[in-house]
Amino acid sequence: MENCHKCGNSHTIIKRKQSGQILCQDCFVESLQEKVLKDIRRQKLIEKGDKVLVALSGGKDSVMVLHILNNLRNRRIIDLVAVTIDEGIRGYRNEGVRIAAQNADKLGIEHRIVSFKEYVGRSLDEIMSDSDDRNACTYCGVFRRWILNQVAREENATKIATGHNLDDETQSILMNYLEGNIHNLTRIGIRSESKNECFTVKIKPLREIPEKEIATYVLACNLPVHLASCPYAGDSFRAKVGVFLKEISKEHPTIMYSTLRGFDKIKPVLREKFSQKSPMGVCQECNEPAADKICKACSFRLSWNQ
Repeated sequence: MENCHKCGNSHTIIKRKQSGQILCQDCFVESLQEKVLKDIRRQKLIEKGDKVLVALSGGKDSVMVLHILNNLRNRRIIDLVAVTIDEGIRGYRNEGVRIAAQNADKLGIEHRIVSFKEYVGRSLDEIMSDSDDRNACTYCGVFRRWILNQVAREENATKIATGHNLDDETQSILMNYLEGNIHNLTRIGIRSESKNECFTVKIKPLREIPEKEIATYVLACNLPVHLASCPYAGDSFRAKVGVFLKEISKEHPTIMYSTLRGFDKIKPVLREKFSQKSPMGVCQECNEPAADKICKACSFRLSWNQ
């Protein structure tokens, strides 16, 4: 491998296929930090005085978000609080929760651990033991968003930061297009948009960072992360789309970037034509924001008692 293109160091760790750039460890770490912080400024994801709640799973993506946003906390630009959701997956989740707590404690960041059992009444394992008609990811996604929004209000957070990366975002774009779910496509983006003050704005600081580079970053920084994959995710549609994108990226290394750029160009048209303009009220069961009388989370919960 050639010397580092930035400093000339002969000990390099990465060659970016999409650009051909070769970097040593220090220059790579610095370049990613600068890229993420620049995206935060350019997209106006965070304002001075924000209290940002980091959805900290213990995986590489959320751990990287926590450590980079801690730079802003140390400069007294923002305040941080981390929340880890224990979905209740036997043999998998405990280690992630432990590692999440380890990272937050090391940085001196306030950390809360909440659970499906506490907020929903059942663990994900218990939900799936009684379910034969839905994928676990459907329940998990709905309940995680529902819980995060509640915890954000409890903590008086002004933003929720998640670890969604470039791979995640292009998977979501492709999945929803293939399923013909145009309404969901209108909601994909680097930050959520809602006129309802009960919704806390969600931001994705790593949206333009490939998953492979995030993995390299946490290894280069020697950050403790939970590397195990969720046992429920293997057969999901998202996982299959992810495999497809990784395979096609081998011959077309810029394909995920071009997918993201193309989508961002057409998104304003999609929003204008297909955004649902139905009035937002509150759920009769939980008082969370809902387009119908009952929110999706409560519709699941009520179905268990029927």
